[in-house]
Amino acid sequence: MAKHKTPLLDQLESGPWPSFVSDIKQEAENRAKNEKGLDYQVAVDCPEDLLGVLEMSYTDGETHWKHGGIVGVFGYGGGVIGRYCDQPEMFPGVAHFHTVRVAQPTGKWYTTDFLRQLMDIWDLRGSGLTNMHGATGDIVMLGTTTPQLEEIFWELTHDMNNDLGGSGSNLRTPAACMGMSRCEYACYDSQELCYNLTQEYQDELHRPAFPYKFKFKFDACPNGCVAAIARSDLGFLGTWKDPIKIDQEKVAAYVGGEIAPNAGAHAGRDWGAFDIQKEVVDLCPSQCLSYEGGKLVMDHKECVRCMHCINTMPQALKIGDERGVSMFCGAKAPILDGPQMGSLLVPFVEVNKDDDYQAIKDIIENVWDWWMDEGKNRERIGETMKRLGFAALAEAAGVGIDPRQVQEPRHNPYIFWKAEDVEGGWERDIDDFRKRHQR
Repeated sequence: MAKHKTPLLDQLESGPWPSFVSDIKQEAENRAKNEKGLDYQVAVDCPEDLLGVLEMSYTDGETHWKHGGIVGVFGYGGGVIGRYCDQPEMFPGVAHFHTVRVAQPTGKWYTTDFLRQLMDIWDLRGSGLTNMHGATGDIVMLGTTTPQLEEIFWELTHDMNNDLGGSGSNLRTPAACMGMSRCEYACYDSQELCYNLTQEYQDELHRPAFPYKFKFKFDACPNGCVAAIARSDLGFLGTWKDPIKIDQEKVAAYVGGEIAPNAGAHAGRDWGAFDIQKEVVDLCPSQCLSYEGGKLVMDHKECVRCMHCINTMPQALKIGDERGVSMFCGAKAPILDGPQMGSLLVPFVEVNKDDDYQAIKDIIENVWDWWMDEGKNRERIGETMKRLGFAALAEAAGVGIDPRQVQEPRHNPYIFWKAEDVEGGWERDIDDFRKRHQR
């Protein structure tokens, strides 16, 4: 019999979708039975009391979690989010309910043995409840007590050769798509670059010293499966310089109905005959495509690599061979200003493993130095960039000014010059500008 009545939470189970309430109830039932005979290191009633405190929060219209101070593991300033209940007498099982962030494998590739070890630790030393994965990308282990933190950390690092993720004003756990391990469109090895930078910047990940949080995300191609442009302070997006490769025979096969469009993704449903004009040419955002005389023609210099044509006709169109990465800076989703996409900082840089990605690391460290000097407390780099201007960021990062960094022309006719830009004469200023920004 349930320890707490939860009529409001019960309603969440009534819809057609899986409910977290059902998951918590299942764990509470398993703990009550304890068929494995586990010697739980946290309260057996932890999941049951979690349901109770959630029901009270729904009833009262306010949270019953409180900030009770800093908690973590020795030597680390992040990775653990302290959480305490403000009704410990009523819900002793969640008097402490700390969250532990665990670094996910790059590309989120697991072995079943790894997952079993992880669950064995959490069944014994935590609530048994997890979030796979949190918004940051981490494995999120929900609910444990302060005495268990060092025990969990020891078993994660020594027995599993794993680590905690990031939390607080530091580098958050970098996240990557599956990249070259699965994707034919991958322009660089996103998993390798993610792993390399994770190892390189351990101090920034575990010891908060930034104005606020900072996220890396790695998309191996413009399809953006981890949404790096929208969800990271510094996003890496695979791209290419040379033209898209077109196989005109395969184009004809798509038009003639011999090959199903969208890689057969809509198999089983009759969408009618494929219309290349309507479904590809007219949907090109930069209008660089035309279908003339039975051939697909592309104005390559106008292509923005949106991937639509490639995704629709993957056998006919292939990405270019001169591959690298674009770097976007400043994406965030603040409550007051609304979401902001990343701004293109570096249009193209080679991803060179042979020199340990030094060109990329130089840009990262320049960006960090500028932000740590100029950023206010709890100000994301996107907000610093918005406050001081993109040009200040680009100069600090050591990258040249490029027309592709401009979203749209200015709407007003006024151009403001600094006095030092004018007094020296136009010729000198223009010549200096060209030298500084020549690519």
